[in-house]
Amino acid sequence: MNDIIDVEAKSKGETMNTNLSNSEKLESLKTTGWISYFLHLIVAVAAVVPGANASIALLLIALVIDLVKKSDAAGTWQESHFSWRIRTVIRAGILYVVTIPLWLLLIVPGWIAWGIISIWFLYRIVRGMVAMNKNLAVGA
Repeated sequence: MNDIIDVEAKSKGETMNTNLSNSEKLESLKTTGWISYFLHLIVAVAAVVPGANASIALLLIALVIDLVKKSDAAGTWQESHFSWRIRTVIRAGILYVVTIPLWLLLIVPGWIAWGIISIWFLYRIVRGMVAMNKNLAVGA
């Protein structure tokens, strides 16, 4: 009878250790997510505030972090956040490149297009941060 209790205790202990390591993994991923969101936020705010400058390097660092850590988040609610940030950066980059001709032809339409893209980028980052703060996946 004692053997049965010991087996059950060991079984429960292993479950607790697995949950603890899973919890630690989720917290680590969340910390990584916050770092990435913060770097994105610096770039996004600088993009919409006249005269503010942020290095594209910050955005690239955040993108590399997301690309490297995305597989660690597979199967968790945080996986959506890594995909969300990666898609946001790629889409914004494509939109900025596509609107370069507006800068070459007429400066004002270029400013307007880049302003709209920058506001959209800021919106996506804030929306993701709000969802992460609530421990929720972020939608497409």
